[in-house]
Amino acid sequence: MPARSRAQLEVPRAPAPREEEPPADFICPITTELMSDPVMAADGHSYERSAIERWLATKSTSPMTGEALVHSFLAPNHTLRRMIREWEEANAR
Repeated sequence: MPARSRAQLEVPRAPAPREEEPPADFICPITTELMSDPVMAADGHSYERSAIERWLATKSTSPMTGEALVHSFLAPNHTLRRMIREWEEANAR
C-alpha cells in the first residue's frame, strides 16, 4: 500500500462557528447597523428612525439615491421591525 502524506490522513475540521450576519435589509444604510426602529422614507427605503431624522434635519434628499424627497414623512415599518425581532430571537442576539 502506498504511503500517504500527512495532509491525506488529517480529518477536515468543521469551520469555527460564527455569528450569522443579519440580512442586508435589516441593516440601516446610514448607520450600517441592525435597525431597532425602522421607518420608511418617501424614497421607499427603510432607515433607523434616529439616523434618518438627523439626515432630514439638514437635507431633503434620499440618502440612497441623492434624489429630492417629495416629503419628509416617515412611516413606521412594522413588518420589518417584526422580522428583525424574529431574526434576533432565532439568532440569540
